[in-house]
Amino acid sequence: QVQLVESGGGLVQPGGSLRLSCAASGINFSIDAMAWYRQAPGNQRELVASINWGGSTNYAPFVKGRFTISRDKAKNTLYLQMNSLRPEDTAVYYCNTPLFSQPLPWGQGTQVSVSS
Repeated sequence: QVQLVESGGGLVQPGGSLRLSCAASGINFSIDAMAWYRQAPGNQRELVASINWGGSTNYAPFVKGRFTISRDKAKNTLYLQMNSLRPEDTAVYYCNTPLFSQPLPWGQGTQVSVSS
C-alpha cells in the first residue's frame, strides 16, 4: 500500500522561499528514486527535480539553481527547498517515483502560490 502525502506549500511573495515535504509509505527511500512534479492550471504535470538511489540529482531548467531536492532516508521523507520563488512557480506540487513505467497513485499535492 503506497501513500504519498505532500505538505509545506503556501502563499509567498516573489523571491520568497518554501520547503516542501513528501512523506511516503510503501516506498523505500534507501533505494528508490524519487521526484517532485508540479502542475499549474491549464498545464500538464511536469517534472521538477529527481533524486536517484545514490543521491544524484537532476533539475528541470526552469528551477535549476533555485530549487534543491533532498531526502532523509531515516525519516522516509523527500524534500524540495525552493528559493527565489517566482509567480510562474505557482502550481500544485506532487511527489512520486519515476522508477516505474507508470507513476504510483498521486497524492493530493501541496499548493504553492507565489504572488504579491
